[in-house]
Amino acid sequence: MMLNFFDQFASPTLLGLPLIVLALLAPWVLLPLSAPRWHNNRLLTLQAWFINLFNQHLLQPLSLGGHKWAALFSSLVLYLITLNMLGLLPYTYTPTTQLSMNMGLAVPLWLATVIIGMRNQPTPSLAHLLPQGTPTLLIPILIIIETISLFMRPFALGVRLTANLTAGHLLIQLTATAAFVLSSLMPTVAILTAVLLLLLTLLEVAVAMIQAYVFVLLLSLYLQENV
Repeated sequence: MMLNFFDQFASPTLLGLPLIVLALLAPWVLLPLSAPRWHNNRLLTLQAWFINLFNQHLLQPLSLGGHKWAALFSSLVLYLITLNMLGLLPYTYTPTTQLSMNMGLAVPLWLATVIIGMRNQPTPSLAHLLPQGTPTLLIPILIIIETISLFMRPFALGVRLTANLTAGHLLIQLTATAAFVLSSLMPTVAILTAVLLLLLTLLEVAVAMIQAYVFVLLLSLYLQENV
């Protein structure tokens, strides 16, 4: 029986019902909630420290109008990190490897930043489509190029997140398959492959966190141009 490495990216079903809904709700169940006490436990303290540090770095270049997005950005980065990390567990499903889901997150948030810019400051927002000092003959061409670049931003957000996570999962599965096959043929090589698998897993953990941060960071940069 041939092994299809892309089966892990297919949405699992149970009794005809897609389990992607359960996977999308899992992070909200696992994240700790604040307790009605004066002192929080260590997990809540660590979560609050991470959110404060994240907001300081992300919102520093934004104006006061962009600080209204702090709760949304913090919730989104925690949600994406939890989804990506849960996908590294055995026999689990990673929804962020689906381009449709990532586009469903990227397009509305990108469109919200564009609408805010068009509503609050239409002239500076439209000025991004034409760099200052452009020759007259190049004005129509540059406007078309900048417009296409503007509409490609949500696709870049979704494809970047999908491609990085998909490549990491495939690489881990290929290495794990090689270690399993070589265990009976060449045990020494299998041990080295298993060590490589461990290093790849650690790398994928870092990639899962970094890609969630990059996704939200790029959204904040798009917001910065429109507030």
